Amino acid sequence: MTIVVGVTGGIAAYKAVSVIRSFVLAGHDVHVIATDAALRFVGAPTFEAISRNPLNTDLYEGVSEVRHVGIGKRADLVVIAPATANTIAKIANGIADDLLTNTVLATAAPVLIAPAMHTEMWQNAATQANVRTLRERGITIVGPGTGQLTGADSGPGRMEEPDAIVHAATTLATRRTVRREREASGTASARTPRHDLSGHRIVISAGGTREPLDPVRFLGNRSSGKQGVALAVAARDRGADVVLVAAHLDVPAPDGVEIRSVSTALELQRAVTAAATDADIVVMAAAVADFRPATTNDSKIKKEKVGDSLRLELVANPDILAELASGKQSDQIVVGFAAETERDPHELIELGRRKLKRKGCDFLVINNVGWRTGFSTDDNEVVVLDGHGDIVMEAAGAKASVADRILDVITSA
Repeated sequence: MTIVVGVTGGIAAYKAVSVIRSFVLAGHDVHVIATDAALRFVGAPTFEAISRNPLNTDLYEGVSEVRHVGIGKRADLVVIAPATANTIAKIANGIADDLLTNTVLATAAPVLIAPAMHTEMWQNAATQANVRTLRERGITIVGPGTGQLTGADSGPGRMEEPDAIVHAATTLATRRTVRREREASGTASARTPRHDLSGHRIVISAGGTREPLDPVRFLGNRSSGKQGVALAVAARDRGADVVLVAAHLDVPAPDGVEIRSVSTALELQRAVTAAATDADIVVMAAAVADFRPATTNDSKIKKEKVGDSLRLELVANPDILAELASGKQSDQIVVGFAAETERDPHELIELGRRKLKRKGCDFLVINNVGWRTGFSTDDNEVVVLDGHGDIVMEAAGAKASVADRILDVITSA
């Protein structure tokens, strides 16, 4: 596979070396296009040595062979890592004033962009609008992650790690190959899934949080994450750019989605809040602990020291769903889950309506859980309420099927 890797001018340019190396070691033909600003961070000899090909920089070199068009036409995949706010703005607005942006305009290959910039730049309305535009045009955005930035700053804007970028890029290219094979064999209409979420970014939380008492013990729940993972797989297959915030899954994390692993409710709050800044849809399927220990022991709590009883002081965790709903953008959809043990169907719906009123989300998925139902099973039974408390869908069966039914409700909103 011929892969073009574009590198733009940010401190994260050093990470691009690992991205390039991974592609080369996987047997791909890699051609690097570096902007002038990128070369202020990483030198041309490094890119050429790692890619095993001459570096491409100048728009006006190779004019006779129309190289500014040819590189894009020959590419099977274009990856831009890191992508600065400036380059994202250029691509979104069709500006082609250097070799990289010309290549993006000229290619019919899938394009993947890994943004990297300071938090304020990432969260700026102009950048967010540009990113939405790119997604609507079918360009895949990976990250950014949350973490240490240049200097002492920390927050969303950190370029996603090279392994995650390579994995997402490979998955993107594989899907395109499969789609072409299906089209060539005439089976595309029968086998190609719906793509009604194409161009949309969806954040899904899954699993159960754990609140540590000490290095050994924790307060937790029995959620396996199966329904959240099923939602992530269904959204991915329907064309969405999916971020899965995963808390202690009992099932393998799916391919083709961005995974952000968390443990506690506070970690999940930070991860989901950061991911939701540019999401079209947020689905809170994780079972989040309502309370956490007021203090956490640095060493194991010994029975011989506490005796036959142990008193724990618990403090409330943040209401993440309510925070997301109250702070959401006007065109964003926030979906909550309510796991209840109430067996009376009428009272179950009333519990859901009261919770919906407290949370303020757009949809609430209610499901019954118990010793042998809901958690850790392969099947589920749900009722979905809209923002007015009206029942808009009921579904029962395999969690994969239930996930598609939930997404049907969301896409019809």
